[in-house]
Amino acid sequence: MKKSVTIKEGIFLLAVILAIIGICIIGLSLPPQIPILFSIGIIILFAVVKGFSWDVIHNGITNGIQPGIIPILIFMLIGALISVWIAAGTIPTIMVYGFSILSAPFFLPSVFIICAILGVTVGSSLTTISTVGIALFGMGQIMGFNPAITAGAIISGAFLGNDISPLSDTTNLSSAIAEVDMFDHIRNMMWVTIPSIIVSIIFFGLMGHPSGISTGNNIDELVNTIRTAFPNSIITLIPVLVLFLCAWRKIPAIPTLLLSIVTAIGVCYIYAPNTSFTSIANIMQNGFISKTGVASVDVLLTRGGIQSMMWSVSLILLALALGGLLVELKIIETIISKILRYASTRGKLTLMTALSSIGVNILLGEAYLSIILPGKAFKSQYDKINSNPTNLSAILANAGAAVNALVPWGVSGVFIMGTLGVSTLDYFPFAIYCIAAPVINILIGFMGGKKTAKATSK
Repeated sequence: MKKSVTIKEGIFLLAVILAIIGICIIGLSLPPQIPILFSIGIIILFAVVKGFSWDVIHNGITNGIQPGIIPILIFMLIGALISVWIAAGTIPTIMVYGFSILSAPFFLPSVFIICAILGVTVGSSLTTISTVGIALFGMGQIMGFNPAITAGAIISGAFLGNDISPLSDTTNLSSAIAEVDMFDHIRNMMWVTIPSIIVSIIFFGLMGHPSGISTGNNIDELVNTIRTAFPNSIITLIPVLVLFLCAWRKIPAIPTLLLSIVTAIGVCYIYAPNTSFTSIANIMQNGFISKTGVASVDVLLTRGGIQSMMWSVSLILLALALGGLLVELKIIETIISKILRYASTRGKLTLMTALSSIGVNILLGEAYLSIILPGKAFKSQYDKINSNPTNLSAILANAGAAVNALVPWGVSGVFIMGTLGVSTLDYFPFAIYCIAAPVINILIGFMGGKKTAKATSK
């Protein structure tokens, strides 16, 4: 007889898991790896008691981890990229040029807009955050802005760009799951993104005052230190140009990152031809160590390296393993199927879809699954109540991809913590786009949304 999990068992298990994670992370301030490891043990124990074979448990773990292999490889490449971009002077040059253009009163809105433009161009929120985002983050710290607020502006812009970029994997996935043309999906997203942009710009405009004290002389001093200690010219921006060219040519992420790393290494040799390859390899592995003698600059520019991503990789592997077990035992599927009975109107359907995507994000930590599972489960219901499928694709993009940045053990959230060094709980209130977009989308759903008659389906 085929084993199955009842709805009561599923809800009880999820409640126990969320309680463990919440108490350990929020109450005891433990690293998230520990409660997730405990949760995996509880699910395995439940599966054994329930009579599931070890093959089923093993398949759940391996199938859960498999989708994370490519993102993990990308994370490691980004770690190497950050370190060689600093060594080559790419990130320091962006900071120096940025200080000559951006002023404190308009800094946060400018950061939001710059990251949004870059996100649309390269189609990757994580690439945006780990390249220009790091430079802007450093500028914010030098100007005296709260790091969590600067991180929120970077994250908001990056995920806005990701949501409306035709090069974005989650944009393509959302439209494919909803079975709509990608550009119809992006056009329909404007009903959500434009109000979200307005809210974000107003929010960051009001927050645009440094919490620290950084005088013009102090900033000039730090900028001069950066200019003196690192290569500073148009040549150091070639790795950025490579990134844009690869995006324009629609080259996948892994070869793009490799090309940018190789280019940055080439720039390193232009300015320091006697640098040994062993030294470059050590920087890529362990990160760049800044030795300017100015503590604030050294803290900002000592970062990167493959090893810097290993904490993130361990958390992602555990979170995906937990998610794989929940999927394999059909716990998530059972609960989502029961939710369908409450989705009788467009507003309720949008709300249920959003809550399901957010729930999958929290439980599985994986943006793709937060789009795929609710998308497949609710697709027929959108057709049944005559709701345009672009309404489905929009809420999947917002509550799926964007919300993933707000989950401490989510793939995006883990990456951001490792890259910017700001905890998810700290930047959560300031990642305003990631919060506003799904809320606005739900409100639009209750206002009626669009009917199927106006859809352009595949």
